[in-house]
Amino acid sequence: MKIVLLSGGSGKRLWPLSNDSRSKQFLKVLRNSEGQFESMVQRVWGQIDSAGLREHALIATSKPQVEMIYNQLGSEIEVIVEPERRDTYPAIALAATYLYSVEGVSLNETVVVMPVDPYVEESFFHKAKELQQVLNESGADLALMGVKPTYPSEKYGYIVPQSGTAHDAPYMNVQSFREKPREEEAAAMIEQAALWNCGVFAFKLDFIINILLAHGLPIQYDEMVKQYDKLPKNSFDYEVVERANLIVALPYDGEWKDLGTWNTLTEEIATPLIGKGIITEGSSNTHIINELDIPITLLNLSNVVVAASPDGILISDKASSPMIKEVMKHSEQRPMYEERRWGRYRVLDYMKYPDGNEVLTKRICIEPGQNLSYQYHLLRNEVWTVVSGNGEMILNDKRFPVKAGDVLVISKQSKHSLRAETEMDIIEVQTGSELIEEDIVRLAFDWNEIMQLCTV
Repeated sequence: MKIVLLSGGSGKRLWPLSNDSRSKQFLKVLRNSEGQFESMVQRVWGQIDSAGLREHALIATSKPQVEMIYNQLGSEIEVIVEPERRDTYPAIALAATYLYSVEGVSLNETVVVMPVDPYVEESFFHKAKELQQVLNESGADLALMGVKPTYPSEKYGYIVPQSGTAHDAPYMNVQSFREKPREEEAAAMIEQAALWNCGVFAFKLDFIINILLAHGLPIQYDEMVKQYDKLPKNSFDYEVVERANLIVALPYDGEWKDLGTWNTLTEEIATPLIGKGIITEGSSNTHIINELDIPITLLNLSNVVVAASPDGILISDKASSPMIKEVMKHSEQRPMYEERRWGRYRVLDYMKYPDGNEVLTKRICIEPGQNLSYQYHLLRNEVWTVVSGNGEMILNDKRFPVKAGDVLVISKQSKHSLRAETEMDIIEVQTGSELIEEDIVRLAFDWNEIMQLCTV
């Protein structure tokens, strides 16, 4: 069995902490068993590991999220990268071609697809193992896993079984799907043994490979990458699920939540205050999540969430917080905070002058033993001031030590990299005509490979 975790999202529903590169699954606001903060993706990956499925799992994601995944889960994680964001059907098709043509997975192998960020207990992943047996016994095209509802929710989609299905059936044939019904409709469907659709489904690899062949699409991974923009920009539900001949569903009786909005996420945040701030005793069901160095004080306000990051500040009553996705949908602000495989950075200041020249100031933190890629820029010059720590710098193939207090000038097209021996903080000032993250030409990532490219 193979497990494909879908890591997507544009980061609007939990703005301002989330952005295009740091979607909700990467926010470190949950507590683990040791009391440390962890993200949803770290929690899920730990549960997959505990369930004995780590060696079977890989992550399908978009380019902006790759660095964040490596930062939080480690660089050994197997990642399939979409050339561009195109919805769940293209992402799953790409993953299928990778499994088939790169990993050599058997066409009879069961593939389980699930979101990377469900809030569940470990039993959820043990239950998912049963999807392989359900597929084999039923002969279905698809086997879904659905959650037994605890109340008639209007927020979730429902899997409706064929009439007469028993509530205790080991699995059920699916009749239809219903998206976000009214409460009375949901209650009636629950009486018919309907399940919440949690976005988990399984199929034999040949099921997807045959669909691609039928549509004249490539089944070799390298060719699929080249033709990725030709795939319909639709969901897997629309392109595949709704057209399948036989679908069955496996009921899961346990806790499941979609922590997709501030009002649902704060239900699982153990402390009302994260970061600098004060909440007075007259406040109840109120949360502050503050990533800034400026303290936030809340006086006698209840049922409120305040979230602050370098990207902005949100103040909302919890019931209205889901509106933020609609409010921010046209915002194209650049991410002001990102995590990378080597550490993290935060934008401190940005200015664009009347002559078109831009100046961007960042604070960069490189973790011990980590290094930047060997790279150069076409549109900008940089000046680095080492604030703390020490390491080794490579500039135009020359190696030399750097330490706190050093100032480095990196002009356009200068090849450069830095490896931290201790944790390093650097203030970087960029100047140029267009200061964008895409203005990076990377020559190598691995430090040993970089060393081979350079002269001593």
